[in-house]
Amino acid sequence: MLSALFAVVIGLMVLVWSADKFVLGAAATARRLGMSPLLVGLTIVSIGTSAPELFVSAVAALDGVGNLAIGNAVGSNITNIGLVLGVTALIAPIPLQQKLLRKELPLMLLVTVLASLTLVDLELTLMDAIFLMIGMVVAMYILFQESDDAGEALVDEDEAAAIESLSSQMAMMWLVVGLLALMASSKALVWGATIIAQSYGVSDLVIGLTIVAIGTSLPELAASVASAIKGHHEIAIGNVIGSNIFNLLMVMPIPGLLAGIKVEPLALYRDVPVMIAFTAALLVLFILSRKRGQLGRGSGILLLGSFVGYLLSLFLLANE
Repeated sequence: MLSALFAVVIGLMVLVWSADKFVLGAAATARRLGMSPLLVGLTIVSIGTSAPELFVSAVAALDGVGNLAIGNAVGSNITNIGLVLGVTALIAPIPLQQKLLRKELPLMLLVTVLASLTLVDLELTLMDAIFLMIGMVVAMYILFQESDDAGEALVDEDEAAAIESLSSQMAMMWLVVGLLALMASSKALVWGATIIAQSYGVSDLVIGLTIVAIGTSLPELAASVASAIKGHHEIAIGNVIGSNIFNLLMVMPIPGLLAGIKVEPLALYRDVPVMIAFTAALLVLFILSRKRGQLGRGSGILLLGSFVGYLLSLFLLANE
């Protein structure tokens, strides 16, 4: 049991570190190969914050604990809105951008609903996975329309400078080291989380929704808080929207793509509605806050309080 707990803690720490190095190495390598800063920002950097969820879900599916992967995707989206944006709004009110209400936020809600519908039959099949991944291509196309400055908005000055200054050899080294560390830490995290779940009689789904989801959302939390402190609020909200769409359209399909799984009923009847509610609540909060022009600390308290309440309900239900 102690070794499993150690594997989870060390796995999470290495996972966060390796994701950062992997993204840095991949972005710098892409720049050395001639990819524009805009394209690097729109693809590698924006998607790279979800690398922990991606690798953990792949390992969980291959290890036969697909519901941990489902819990990771759903739980990460709830965590991104409730914890990440809640904490960010508490640190510094988030200025509202009207374009978010026109395109990004409605798209995130639509993706959330459509992805949820694939679980209605309590199965995640190969066809479901293909449907979701096609949805990712469509969503990326929609997001990139009229987004001439989107790539730069997703990368702050320090990160852009680090990408530009890295030599080809160092970029390749961090790419390989980050990738290997991601694989190893994901394996350790899934193994430790599974042992803990079995020891306490908690389902893989709940472990995925809590420990794993919060742990794999740490890069988004760190990036968003750092961006808020620096006054780059567009990066904070952009990270969450991009990550949530990617989680549902690329991370959640992995179990269906690799093996196909039976989804725990509680995931559909309890956790998916909570995810939809958090997503819809964020859209409503933006609409209600338009006159003030910012998502203030009151909204942050509401989001964070709701997230804590959800975690407490999971804990109480798990111990009944």
